[in-house]
Amino acid sequence: MQSIRTTNRRRALAAAGSVLALTALAACSSTDDGGSGSDGDGDMSHLASLQDAGSINVGFFGEVPYSYEEDGELTGATIELGRAIYGELGIDEVTGTQVEWNALIPGVQAERFDAVSAGMSILPDRCEQAAFAEPTIMYTTAFLVPEGNPQGLTDWQSVEGGDVKVAVTQGAIEAGYAEDTDVDSMEVPDRQAGLDAVVSGRADAYALTGISLRALADSTDEAVEATDAFVATINGEPQIGAGAEVFRQGDTELLDAYNEQLATYLGDEDKWLEVMEPFGFSAAEFPPEGLTAEQLCDPDQDLSDLADELGMDY
Repeated sequence: MQSIRTTNRRRALAAAGSVLALTALAACSSTDDGGSGSDGDGDMSHLASLQDAGSINVGFFGEVPYSYEEDGELTGATIELGRAIYGELGIDEVTGTQVEWNALIPGVQAERFDAVSAGMSILPDRCEQAAFAEPTIMYTTAFLVPEGNPQGLTDWQSVEGGDVKVAVTQGAIEAGYAEDTDVDSMEVPDRQAGLDAVVSGRADAYALTGISLRALADSTDEAVEATDAFVATINGEPQIGAGAEVFRQGDTELLDAYNEQLATYLGDEDKWLEVMEPFGFSAAEFPPEGLTAEQLCDPDQDLSDLADELGMDY
């Protein structure tokens, strides 16, 4: 990963110079819409202020392998991708503020941090509160269960009916699945609490993204395992799980600049894997061509039609 960061620092110097030049030109313009270096009142825009400081603070949840601290260092797949992208924008340093999952969007709204880096799923209700970058990671669902999977859980339908107690993380997409279906669920604050619920027998399973649960199962000596991942079908509709960086609504300059750099990774699977693969991601999590945040933010989008259009198996 060091070579990626070093390259980004070199690129950042050139990028910063270009951005400052563009900012200077915009400042001399007779009209100013707040797009390049100014907020329309003559003040520095948010993107320009981050470039001037050379640092951005992101909210994170502390979930392996997305964004977490290890030996006091902020790391994870979304963090390292962010470092690469922000570095291209002349923002070399990425710092973090860890909060509970339900506090991520309120935190960016309240300007406690500049963006959210947690692999947050793009959902219509969330899009009403914040601005999502283009889909960056694809998700599937899995269950953490006792070794041997004694109840034979395979998909979301296998936990419907109230016979299986499922732990879900507060505010996570699986909590929404449970609310929308006939599932006996209990909410937990984080992955450790989900693991503890299964180990203690308070829950029969813990539902979360497949890649998170594989990492959790591999990191513990407890007698648990992660089931095979699956695309959850909720009330007849496949759930297209896609995560992305999150910004404040109205912070369009920063969002557009991020998306522009992100496109170079989404257009080159090998480049994306160079950053993501060390954290356990594979081509299976690479977003399909044609999937957009706008589609996933649309509450009227037919997910079955979209899945068929994208050639997704479910």
